[in-house]
Amino acid sequence: MKLLKVLCLSYIFLIVSCSQKDNGEIQPTKGSITESVYASGVVKSENQYTVYASVSGVLQKINVSAGQTIVQGQSLFQIESDKAALNTENARLAYQLSNENNRYIQDKIAEMETKVQAAKDKLALDQSVYNRNKNIKQYNVISEVEYERVELAYKNSKSNYEAAVKQLSQLKSQLKNEQSRSNINLKLNEKSQSDFTVKSAISGELFDVLVKEGTLINPQTPLAIIGEKNTYVLELDVDENDMVRVKLGQKLAVTMDSYKGQVFEATVDKIYPIMDVRSRTFKIEAHFTNPPTKLYPNLTAEANIIIQTKKEALTIPKSYLIDNKYVLVNKDEKRQVKVGLSDYRHVEILDGLTAGETIYKPK
Repeated sequence: MKLLKVLCLSYIFLIVSCSQKDNGEIQPTKGSITESVYASGVVKSENQYTVYASVSGVLQKINVSAGQTIVQGQSLFQIESDKAALNTENARLAYQLSNENNRYIQDKIAEMETKVQAAKDKLALDQSVYNRNKNIKQYNVISEVEYERVELAYKNSKSNYEAAVKQLSQLKSQLKNEQSRSNINLKLNEKSQSDFTVKSAISGELFDVLVKEGTLINPQTPLAIIGEKNTYVLELDVDENDMVRVKLGQKLAVTMDSYKGQVFEATVDKIYPIMDVRSRTFKIEAHFTNPPTKLYPNLTAEANIIIQTKKEALTIPKSYLIDNKYVLVNKDEKRQVKVGLSDYRHVEILDGLTAGETIYKPK
């Protein structure tokens, strides 16, 4: 607030000191001058957002009203969802049927596991016989025909065991896929049905309901406006020509039509690093240092972002400056001057003019 008082006093000082005679004569004066960047915008609730549905349909029921305090996840709107409910019920029945089929597959798996174990035991036995006959074959104790029979029995047992293991693996994969598919299908339909209930993303206050029951809506239809309660932020636009001079932490002098004659201090705390190509402006956010007693979303606001302040500056009204570099002395003689800081009414003179000289207003 000290900064704002200095600004106001400096403006009053300049207005009084630069008083002119009837013929437009004035003398430059010394005082404080503040350079600022203009910004305009609105007041918004913290985290304010517009509610949209993710599906199309007829708005069946509105569960809230404007001004109501809400909590995160609270149901706001109910969209007609008979078809979605039927789809979910069908998916649930398919899931139950799949579970019954899965029990049959589980029985087959248990049966197959028994067969695998039997095939494994037979393979172990045939392999033992084969290895024993293979070792004694060199002593001509066993005939070639008998050896080949033993060898064939071992190979058949090995093939049978490998086929049983593969079949068991396929049954387990089938069971897993059936369970996953039916479960996913049920969840997708339940999610689809839940989309017909529009819920709040944050806890706060519902500022406005934008639709009526019975309205046909789609994902582009705004339904409501929600934001945090009693917490507000200034959302302002700055011209692209001034944006390079704006930095985080700079002070703002804010005025609002709702509080005529009052100036509030705020601080720049967020800069969006992309220009709006339509308006050729950048968006910034600022928070009040001492906010007004009462605020509402979308109140209009204007602000001067304080760039720098200089004390004991030699200043003249902007209306006495010609082409931003000349002043009139001796009524009709142009003199070139060097200018420095400027605000919306005054400009600093750095060189070419002294405090005791008289200048004249251009016609």
